[in-house]
Amino acid sequence: MAIPEFIRQIRARAGQQLLLLPGTSAVVFDDQGRVLLARRADNGQWSIIGGIPEPGEQPAATVVREVYEETAVRCEVERVVLVEAMRGPVTYPNGDRCQYMDISFRCRAVGGEARVNDDESLEVGWFALDELPELGDFALFRIKQALVDEPTWFDTTPLG
Repeated sequence: MAIPEFIRQIRARAGQQLLLLPGTSAVVFDDQGRVLLARRADNGQWSIIGGIPEPGEQPAATVVREVYEETAVRCEVERVVLVEAMRGPVTYPNGDRCQYMDISFRCRAVGGEARVNDDESLEVGWFALDELPELGDFALFRIKQALVDEPTWFDTTPLG
């Protein structure tokens, strides 16, 4: 995952201490009901598309931007799927520690051809729901929630 410049500036002062950061993720469907996935360059695993909002950027605008930057697919946001503070911090290979507050959106593809569009992905593709590659719990739960017609999901249990 590319590190945004504003995070680099914070890290220059804060070092590797734990940062609570906003995150967004997109469950993008095409007209055939397939979901857009990318195989991440940092860990080689398939997942949905996500990223960090730039200062002053609305979360819905972030997912539209991130989906295009990473996959060349144009999308529109349909609704918020879930809001969740991620359990436990992530420690990156360089020692930086972050914990993310993720807002996940259901999106609809409106243009573009899925392809690797930056250095954050090794592969990009559309997958039928019954032919998904191996996915982690993060992506699977978000896809599941995007498929149900329910209110936005959120967790009220303490993180401690």
